[in-house]
Amino acid sequence: MSDQQTGRVSDRPGDGPGGQGSGQGSDPGSDRVRAPLIGVEELRARLGEVTVLDVRWRLGGPPGRQEHAAGHVPGAAYVDLDADLAGPPETGPGGGGRHPLPGPEAFAAAMRRAGVSRDRPVVVADDWSGRAAARAWWLLRFHGHPDVRVLDGGWSAWVAAGGPVETGPVTPAPGDLAADPGHLPVVGPQDVPDVAVLLDARAPERYRGEVEPVDPVAGHVPGAVNVPTSENLRPDGRFRPPAELAEVYAAAGAVPGAEVAAYCGSGVTAAHDVLALELAGVRAALYPGSWSGWVTDPTRPVERG
Repeated sequence: MSDQQTGRVSDRPGDGPGGQGSGQGSDPGSDRVRAPLIGVEELRARLGEVTVLDVRWRLGGPPGRQEHAAGHVPGAAYVDLDADLAGPPETGPGGGGRHPLPGPEAFAAAMRRAGVSRDRPVVVADDWSGRAAARAWWLLRFHGHPDVRVLDGGWSAWVAAGGPVETGPVTPAPGDLAADPGHLPVVGPQDVPDVAVLLDARAPERYRGEVEPVDPVAGHVPGAVNVPTSENLRPDGRFRPPAELAEVYAAAGAVPGAEVAAYCGSGVTAAHDVLALELAGVRAALYPGSWSGWVTDPTRPVERG
Protein backbone atom coordinates (compact mmCIF):
# COMPACT_ATOMS: atom_id res chain seq x y z
CA MET A 1 0.00 0.00 0.00
CA SER A 2 1.44 3.38 -1.01
CA ASP A 3 2.12 6.32 1.29
CA GLN A 4 -0.79 8.20 -0.30
CA GLN A 5 -3.11 5.35 0.71
CA THR A 6 -2.04 5.20 4.34
CA GLY A 7 -1.27 7.63 7.11
CA ARG A 8 2.46 6.97 6.84
CA VAL A 9 4.85 9.80 6.19
CA SER A 10 5.67 10.31 2.54
CA ASP A 11 9.29 10.32 1.43
CA ARG A 12 8.61 12.69 -1.46
CA PRO A 13 10.88 15.75 -1.58
CA GLY A 14 9.45 18.84 0.02
CA ASP A 15 6.91 16.95 2.15
CA GLY A 16 8.52 17.72 5.51
CA PRO A 17 6.77 19.79 8.20
CA GLY A 18 7.24 23.52 8.39
CA GLY A 19 7.39 25.28 11.76
CA GLN A 20 5.54 28.48 12.51
CA GLY A 21 7.65 31.48 11.66
CA SER A 22 10.58 29.31 10.64
CA GLY A 23 11.67 31.69 7.92
CA GLN A 24 12.35 28.73 5.64
CA GLY A 25 11.61 29.95 2.13
CA SER A 26 10.99 28.32 -1.21
CA ASP A 27 11.87 29.23 -4.75
CA PRO A 28 10.45 28.05 -8.07
CA GLY A 29 13.18 25.46 -8.53
CA SER A 30 13.09 24.14 -4.99
CA ASP A 31 10.96 21.54 -3.22
CA ARG A 32 11.49 23.22 0.16
CA VAL A 33 8.16 24.06 1.77
CA ARG A 34 7.45 27.30 3.62
CA ALA A 35 5.96 27.46 7.08
CA PRO A 36 2.18 27.10 6.76
CA LEU A 37 1.17 30.38 8.46
CA ILE A 38 1.66 34.05 7.65
CA GLY A 39 0.87 37.03 9.88
CA VAL A 40 -1.04 40.16 8.93
CA GLU A 41 1.99 42.43 8.89
CA GLU A 42 4.03 40.12 6.68
CA LEU A 43 1.16 39.79 4.22
CA ARG A 44 0.65 43.55 4.19
CA ALA A 45 4.32 43.97 3.30
CA ARG A 46 4.10 41.38 0.52
CA LEU A 47 0.89 42.41 -1.23
CA GLY A 48 1.60 42.35 -4.94
CA GLU A 49 4.20 39.61 -4.50
CA VAL A 50 1.76 36.85 -3.58
CA THR A 51 -1.52 35.43 -4.88
CA VAL A 52 -4.23 35.88 -2.24
CA LEU A 53 -7.26 33.61 -2.16
CA ASP A 54 -10.40 34.45 -0.17
CA VAL A 55 -12.09 31.23 0.95
CA ARG A 56 -14.77 32.61 3.23
CA TRP A 57 -17.23 29.81 3.96
CA ARG A 58 -19.08 28.37 6.93
CA LEU A 59 -21.46 25.46 7.19
CA GLY A 60 -24.89 27.05 7.09
CA GLY A 61 -23.35 30.53 7.03
CA PRO A 62 -23.88 33.50 4.69
CA PRO A 63 -22.66 33.27 1.08
CA GLY A 64 -18.95 33.94 1.03
CA ARG A 65 -18.98 35.55 -2.41
CA GLN A 66 -21.22 38.37 -1.16
CA GLU A 67 -18.94 38.96 1.81
CA HIS A 68 -15.93 39.00 -0.51
CA ALA A 69 -17.56 41.63 -2.72
CA ALA A 70 -18.32 43.77 0.33
CA GLY A 71 -14.65 43.81 1.37
CA HIS A 72 -11.50 41.72 0.98
CA VAL A 73 -7.71 41.80 1.08
CA PRO A 74 -6.65 43.82 -2.00
CA GLY A 75 -6.32 41.59 -5.03
CA ALA A 76 -7.77 38.51 -3.34
CA ALA A 77 -9.73 36.28 -5.70
CA TYR A 78 -12.76 34.53 -4.28
CA VAL A 79 -12.65 30.72 -4.20
CA ASP A 80 -15.90 28.88 -3.54
CA LEU A 81 -15.30 25.93 -1.25
CA ASP A 82 -18.31 23.93 -2.45
CA ALA A 83 -17.64 24.51 -6.16
CA ASP A 84 -13.83 24.75 -6.32
CA LEU A 85 -12.46 22.83 -3.32
CA ALA A 86 -14.79 19.83 -3.38
CA GLY A 87 -16.36 17.47 -5.85
CA PRO A 88 -20.11 16.85 -6.09
CA PRO A 89 -21.57 15.35 -2.87
CA GLU A 90 -21.51 11.55 -2.70
CA THR A 91 -23.93 10.75 0.11
CA GLY A 92 -25.42 7.60 -1.43
CA PRO A 93 -24.40 4.08 -0.34
CA GLY A 94 -20.62 3.79 -0.13
CA GLY A 95 -20.11 7.37 -1.30
CA GLY A 96 -17.33 9.79 -0.48
CA GLY A 97 -19.38 12.14 1.68
CA ARG A 98 -20.54 15.74 1.51
CA HIS A 99 -17.24 17.29 0.36
CA PRO A 100 -15.20 14.68 -1.51
CA LEU A 101 -11.92 15.82 -2.98
CA PRO A 102 -12.33 17.58 -6.32
CA GLY A 103 -10.99 15.85 -9.40
CA PRO A 104 -7.38 16.89 -10.03
CA GLU A 105 -8.08 18.57 -13.37
CA ALA A 106 -11.17 20.38 -12.04
CA PHE A 107 -9.21 21.64 -9.03
CA ALA A 108 -6.25 22.79 -11.12
CA ALA A 109 -8.59 24.62 -13.51
CA ALA A 110 -10.29 26.39 -10.60
CA MET A 111 -6.94 27.45 -9.21
CA ARG A 112 -5.77 28.74 -12.59
CA ARG A 113 -8.97 30.83 -12.79
CA ALA A 114 -8.07 32.22 -9.37
CA GLY A 115 -4.61 33.22 -10.65
CA VAL A 116 -2.59 30.46 -8.97
CA SER A 117 0.79 29.55 -10.45
CA ARG A 118 3.30 27.11 -8.99
CA ASP A 119 6.15 29.63 -8.96
CA ARG A 120 4.22 32.35 -7.12
CA PRO A 121 3.50 32.17 -3.37
CA VAL A 122 -0.12 31.74 -2.31
CA VAL A 123 -1.81 33.08 0.83
CA VAL A 124 -5.27 31.77 1.79
CA ALA A 125 -7.65 33.66 4.08
CA ASP A 126 -11.12 33.08 5.53
CA ASP A 127 -13.18 34.43 8.42
CA TRP A 128 -13.39 31.15 10.34
CA SER A 129 -10.00 31.04 12.07
CA GLY A 130 -8.46 29.08 9.21
CA ARG A 131 -10.96 26.21 9.18
CA ALA A 132 -11.96 26.77 5.55
CA ALA A 133 -8.60 28.20 4.45
CA ALA A 134 -6.89 25.04 5.68
CA ARG A 135 -8.82 23.04 3.08
CA ALA A 136 -7.37 25.20 0.28
CA TRP A 137 -3.91 25.01 1.88
CA TRP A 138 -4.14 21.22 2.03
CA LEU A 139 -5.35 20.82 -1.55
CA LEU A 140 -2.66 23.08 -2.95
CA ARG A 141 0.02 21.26 -0.98
CA PHE A 142 -1.49 17.92 -2.03
CA HIS A 143 -1.02 19.08 -5.62
CA GLY A 144 2.60 19.99 -5.01
CA HIS A 145 2.53 23.77 -4.61
CA PRO A 146 5.61 24.51 -2.47
CA ASP A 147 4.64 27.89 -0.99
CA VAL A 148 1.13 28.04 0.46
CA ARG A 149 0.34 29.82 3.71
CA VAL A 150 -2.81 30.48 5.73
CA LEU A 151 -3.38 34.00 7.04
CA ASP A 152 -3.24 33.54 10.82
CA GLY A 153 -6.44 34.97 12.28
CA GLY A 154 -7.92 35.45 8.82
CA TRP A 155 -10.10 38.33 7.69
CA SER A 156 -10.92 39.33 11.28
CA ALA A 157 -7.26 39.79 12.11
CA TRP A 158 -6.70 41.72 8.87
CA VAL A 159 -9.51 44.18 9.65
CA ALA A 160 -8.54 44.50 13.32
CA ALA A 161 -4.99 45.43 12.31
CA GLY A 162 -6.20 48.12 9.92
CA GLY A 163 -5.22 46.28 6.76
CA PRO A 164 -6.32 47.90 3.50
CA VAL A 165 -9.70 46.76 2.18
CA GLU A 166 -10.83 46.46 -1.44
CA THR A 167 -14.43 45.99 -2.59
CA GLY A 168 -16.07 44.51 -5.67
CA PRO A 169 -15.23 41.44 -7.76
CA VAL A 170 -11.68 40.39 -8.60
CA THR A 171 -10.74 38.82 -11.94
CA PRO A 172 -7.07 37.85 -11.79
CA ALA A 173 -4.81 36.99 -14.69
CA PRO A 174 -4.97 33.21 -15.24
CA GLY A 175 -2.41 31.08 -13.45
CA ASP A 176 -0.57 28.01 -14.66
CA LEU A 177 -0.99 25.46 -11.85
CA ALA A 178 -0.99 21.90 -13.20
CA ALA A 179 -2.74 18.94 -11.59
CA ASP A 180 -0.18 16.91 -9.66
CA PRO A 181 -1.94 15.08 -6.79
CA GLY A 182 -0.30 12.85 -4.21
CA HIS A 183 2.15 15.11 -2.34
CA LEU A 184 0.37 14.65 1.01
CA PRO A 185 -0.91 11.39 2.50
CA VAL A 186 -4.57 10.39 2.55
CA VAL A 187 -6.47 7.42 3.92
CA GLY A 188 -9.64 5.80 2.65
CA PRO A 189 -12.38 4.10 4.66
CA GLN A 190 -10.71 0.72 4.20
CA ASP A 191 -7.55 2.07 5.88
CA VAL A 192 -9.15 3.99 8.75
CA PRO A 193 -9.57 1.05 11.18
CA ASP A 194 -5.83 0.33 11.02
CA VAL A 195 -4.57 3.88 11.61
CA ALA A 196 -2.63 3.95 14.88
CA VAL A 197 -3.80 7.44 15.92
CA LEU A 198 -7.10 8.53 14.42
CA LEU A 199 -8.19 12.08 15.28
CA ASP A 200 -11.74 13.44 15.11
CA ALA A 201 -11.70 17.23 14.60
CA ARG A 202 -15.40 17.85 15.27
CA ALA A 203 -16.96 19.51 18.30
CA PRO A 204 -17.01 17.23 21.37
CA GLU A 205 -20.80 16.84 21.42
CA ARG A 206 -20.80 15.62 17.83
CA TYR A 207 -17.90 13.27 18.53
CA ARG A 208 -19.79 11.80 21.49
CA GLY A 209 -22.91 11.36 19.39
CA GLU A 210 -25.05 13.59 21.60
CA VAL A 211 -26.09 15.73 18.61
CA GLU A 212 -25.69 15.44 14.86
CA PRO A 213 -26.98 18.49 13.00
CA VAL A 214 -25.80 17.49 9.52
CA ASP A 215 -25.26 13.79 8.95
CA PRO A 216 -27.84 10.99 9.29
CA VAL A 217 -25.95 9.03 11.96
CA ALA A 218 -24.43 10.35 15.20
CA GLY A 219 -21.21 9.14 16.81
CA HIS A 220 -17.61 8.58 15.78
CA VAL A 221 -15.32 6.02 14.20
CA PRO A 222 -14.39 3.43 16.86
CA GLY A 223 -11.05 4.19 18.46
CA ALA A 224 -10.89 7.81 17.28
CA VAL A 225 -9.65 10.45 19.71
CA ASN A 226 -11.35 13.84 19.76
CA VAL A 227 -9.12 16.88 19.16
CA PRO A 228 -11.59 19.59 18.05
CA THR A 229 -10.27 22.41 15.91
CA SER A 230 -10.97 24.82 18.76
CA GLU A 231 -8.03 23.23 20.60
CA ASN A 232 -5.71 24.56 17.87
CA LEU A 233 -6.59 28.19 18.51
CA ARG A 234 -5.90 30.97 20.95
CA PRO A 235 -8.85 33.08 22.16
CA ASP A 236 -8.15 35.65 19.41
CA GLY A 237 -8.62 33.03 16.68
CA ARG A 238 -4.94 32.65 15.84
CA PHE A 239 -3.10 29.34 16.05
CA ARG A 240 -1.47 28.40 19.31
CA PRO A 241 2.35 28.26 19.37
CA PRO A 242 3.90 25.04 18.05
CA ALA A 243 5.03 23.89 21.50
CA GLU A 244 1.49 24.16 22.85
CA LEU A 245 0.08 22.34 19.85
CA ALA A 246 2.65 19.59 20.31
CA GLU A 247 1.41 19.11 23.89
CA VAL A 248 -2.23 18.99 22.81
CA TYR A 249 -1.58 16.35 20.18
CA ALA A 250 0.91 14.34 22.23
CA ALA A 251 -1.87 13.82 24.78
CA ALA A 252 -3.83 12.13 21.99
CA GLY A 253 -0.85 10.01 20.93
CA ALA A 254 -0.03 12.10 17.86
CA VAL A 255 3.74 12.52 18.11
CA PRO A 256 6.49 12.66 15.49
CA GLY A 257 6.91 9.26 13.88
CA ALA A 258 3.44 8.01 14.78
CA GLU A 259 0.96 6.98 12.10
CA VAL A 260 -1.68 9.72 12.36
CA ALA A 261 -4.81 10.56 10.36
CA ALA A 262 -7.55 13.14 10.90
CA TYR A 263 -11.21 13.35 9.93
CA CYS A 264 -14.17 15.63 10.65
CA GLY A 265 -17.70 15.87 9.30
CA SER A 266 -16.90 16.11 5.60
CA GLY A 267 -13.12 16.49 5.29
CA VAL A 268 -12.99 20.30 5.48
CA THR A 269 -12.10 21.19 9.07
CA ALA A 270 -9.95 18.07 9.49
CA ALA A 271 -7.40 19.92 7.34
CA HIS A 272 -7.20 22.43 10.23
CA ASP A 273 -5.96 19.63 12.49
CA VAL A 274 -3.53 18.50 9.78
CA LEU A 275 -2.17 22.05 9.56
CA ALA A 276 -1.87 22.31 13.36
CA LEU A 277 -0.02 19.01 13.41
CA GLU A 278 2.30 20.32 10.70
CA LEU A 279 3.11 23.25 12.99
CA ALA A 280 3.79 20.77 15.80
CA GLY A 281 6.16 18.74 13.59
CA VAL A 282 3.81 15.78 13.07
CA ARG A 283 2.86 14.51 9.61
CA ALA A 284 -0.79 13.44 9.42
CA ALA A 285 -2.93 11.97 6.69
CA LEU A 286 -6.40 13.26 5.82
CA TYR A 287 -9.46 11.04 5.55
CA PRO A 288 -11.31 13.07 2.89
CA GLY A 289 -14.68 11.33 3.19
CA SER A 290 -14.67 11.77 6.97
CA TRP A 291 -17.80 11.06 9.00
CA SER A 292 -20.22 11.89 6.17
CA GLY A 293 -18.48 9.29 4.00
CA TRP A 294 -18.04 6.73 6.78
CA VAL A 295 -21.77 6.54 7.52
CA THR A 296 -22.80 6.00 3.88
CA ASP A 297 -22.07 2.31 4.50
CA PRO A 298 -24.37 0.97 7.25
CA THR A 299 -22.03 -1.99 7.89
CA ARG A 300 -19.29 0.28 9.23
CA PRO A 301 -19.17 0.38 13.03
CA VAL A 302 -20.18 3.48 15.02
CA GLU A 303 -19.16 4.36 18.55
CA ARG A 304 -20.83 6.85 20.92
CA GLY A 305 -19.80 8.38 24.18
